[in-house]
Amino acid sequence: MFLFILNYFVLGQNDNVNEDSGSQQERVKIRVGLVLNLGSLEGKIVGSSVSIALSDFYANNNDYKTRVSLSVRNSQGEPLRALASAVDLLQTVGVEAIICGNSLQETKLLAEIGEKAGVPVISLNSPASLSLRKYSNLIQVTHDSSSEARGITAFIHGFEWNSVALVYEDEDDWRESMQLMVDHFHENGVCIQSKVGFTVSSNEEVMMDQLRKLKDLGTTVFVVHLSELVATHLFPCAEKLGMMGEGFAWILTVKSMNSFHERTGHHFAKEAMEGVVGFRSYIPMSKELQNFTSRWRKSLAFEETAEFEITSLSISGVWAHDVAWALARAAEVTRMPNMSSTLLEAITNCRFKGLSGNFQIKDKNYLSDKFEIVNLIGSGERRVGFWNSNGSFSNRRHLSSSNNNNLETIIWPGMSSESPKGHTLGESKRKKLRVLLTSSNRFPKLVSWMTDPVTKKIIADGFCIQVFNASIRHFNYDVEYVLWTGGPNYDNLAYTLSSQKDIYDMAVGDITITSNRSSYVDFTIPFTELGLGMVAPKQSGMWVFFQPLTPDLWMTSAAFFVLTGIIVWLIERPENTEFQGSWSQQIGVMLWFGFSTLVYAHIWVFAVLILTTSYTATLTSMMTVQQIRFNSNKDFIGHLSGSLIANASLASTNINATNVRGLDNSTDYAKALLNSSVAFIIDELPYLNVLLGEKPDHFLMVKPQITTNGFGFMFQKGDELVHLVSKEISELRTKGKLNEMAKAWFDNRLPYIIDDTSEPINLYRFRGLFMITGGSSAFALAVILIIWLRDRWEDLMNSIKIFLSRRFVHFRILFARTNHPIPIDDPFGANAVQMAQLNR
Repeated sequence: MFLFILNYFVLGQNDNVNEDSGSQQERVKIRVGLVLNLGSLEGKIVGSSVSIALSDFYANNNDYKTRVSLSVRNSQGEPLRALASAVDLLQTVGVEAIICGNSLQETKLLAEIGEKAGVPVISLNSPASLSLRKYSNLIQVTHDSSSEARGITAFIHGFEWNSVALVYEDEDDWRESMQLMVDHFHENGVCIQSKVGFTVSSNEEVMMDQLRKLKDLGTTVFVVHLSELVATHLFPCAEKLGMMGEGFAWILTVKSMNSFHERTGHHFAKEAMEGVVGFRSYIPMSKELQNFTSRWRKSLAFEETAEFEITSLSISGVWAHDVAWALARAAEVTRMPNMSSTLLEAITNCRFKGLSGNFQIKDKNYLSDKFEIVNLIGSGERRVGFWNSNGSFSNRRHLSSSNNNNLETIIWPGMSSESPKGHTLGESKRKKLRVLLTSSNRFPKLVSWMTDPVTKKIIADGFCIQVFNASIRHFNYDVEYVLWTGGPNYDNLAYTLSSQKDIYDMAVGDITITSNRSSYVDFTIPFTELGLGMVAPKQSGMWVFFQPLTPDLWMTSAAFFVLTGIIVWLIERPENTEFQGSWSQQIGVMLWFGFSTLVYAHIWVFAVLILTTSYTATLTSMMTVQQIRFNSNKDFIGHLSGSLIANASLASTNINATNVRGLDNSTDYAKALLNSSVAFIIDELPYLNVLLGEKPDHFLMVKPQITTNGFGFMFQKGDELVHLVSKEISELRTKGKLNEMAKAWFDNRLPYIIDDTSEPINLYRFRGLFMITGGSSAFALAVILIIWLRDRWEDLMNSIKIFLSRRFVHFRILFARTNHPIPIDDPFGANAVQMAQLNR
């Protein structure tokens, strides 16, 4: 029946054109598609509003050369059906523009196809989302979410409320449309004490249970972001629990109020909402609006859906009227002589006074940024003021003030004119967080626990716990830890947390952020380093220069040096005098020549060669050592037993599974590396940091690879604490406190990470080589000294004898003079002195 009505209006419109003009060629059809959920009340209102608006427009502008012709398709509320309808309209009808409804998913799909086809897509009342900004052919007609967020925040501050509970519809469009408001609350000191989501399928028992929990927390101020269908079931439940009495405050968002329709048959639900305050897009009252609403209401006489009993036009219906007029104006502009504007450009340049006020597209959006504040009383409502686009309140349309004092008196729930006091976060009851704690105790520096002997409660400690406590210290929560006994498979932990929302609130510990787990829960930003690393023992032996070659290779090389010397000796001996002589000389020359083929010089050059080649090898290892280690199939590799992350990383390489060994803790890591039962350890950085902190002098780590997302805290989907705790973690990192905590727990002694390389060559590592070189030089000096002594032994001994005899005579004279002094004038004494001086 409804499709018949739309076709009636369109055909009637075109028939009138033909009769008045007398010539069909004088009118140019501009085909426009209309994709709506015609099974919904909002779809019916928008569809009929567009048709009647076009009839009114062309009745007032009969001289226009163009006529907008509507082609209607029913999406039935399914995004894929809406997409199929749009494709059909483009291919079979050849529409030049498409108008669609308020579903975010439908808007994204139609905007995508409009982008490819170069056709404008006009979305009515879909949530303003950052994800839609990339579409250049999309025009959104909706309310200004930023202005709404500022207005509700100012309203809350005006009554000095510090915390609220957010009751929202757990569906994509509603979650997306509330995010800007949630962010604004956080930035301006409004604490969201709790968040509760409902769906259209939530029954009374579920609603009563969730509302009872909010009441038990002492929550008295609620921001409601629900559709009319869900809200009309929620408020009767709240009334049964005594939450619609004095001392409570309920605030409806703009999207909620805009979705409400004035109709009969809903007195019970409206009466349960008495005292509720709502923000609604402001539509100025005018004679044109009254006349259009009257004609629109009369058109509903053709409807057989009397169950709706609609009494007034919705906000979307008013916007649909103005969009239809903008399309009709733009269509005429594009067909004017000497005009090269596209339909999209003509629409965005439209300026006129419509039913919603001054219609003007800015940045591909028409945003209604002024809101009226209404107070629901009984089954009706009264306006108490406005929130203006300049960021102020007023109780009249043009006078404004920056506070709530200029609003008219509000009648709150319980028919009280005294505003609810609300509760600050410190005054409200402390909420208890039931936290699942990873309980393996394998890395106590990360997570450890013990049972208090008196209270029998779990006491947790470790780096992860310290970060968690620092992140929630401002939020007034009592924490109750519950041990997770499901083993190291934290995928099961995520599933358990998600499936037992009424039992557990979150989980903390050494939990890695993964895409699989994120499908069940929400994670905070990571509070640890990202990625995997490899830890291996440091090479500190004095004979390290022998290690590049195996013993059999060393012996084979030496044998070939000797063999080379023998072959050359056999060839050169008959004619070369250097290879002749005694057998000892020939053997020496043969060995010398064989080993000289290595460096063509003496043993010191051998040392230089080793240093040079070692330097080259070290330089090469800067680019290859990590790949060599990862691709090794000979050495055993250690990893944390039961770790899904380490197992997945090893599976992505060509490492033989039989060469992998599972280890339980940092002590096992150290033992396995030191006794060479494993060549290296592969694990996530937090675990390796524990090992390196305990034994920094024994191990080193290859530069980590960013293949994991680090540790994060795990929350229920949609939990408000995810944003708050993530913000605290970011602040801890910015202020350097996270790094301080890590140093305190891991006692890191930097540097302990090598940048994909081995350590630089130093003297200590080659002390054995220099000992060989020094010993060889000392031996050569000793041989030369022995030969020299042998050749000059007789002369040396004679010189020693002469020296000793002279020293002996001199000693006797000195001894005689000391014991028997002789006068100076004694000739014998004078002669003796002279003789002694001569001997000296």
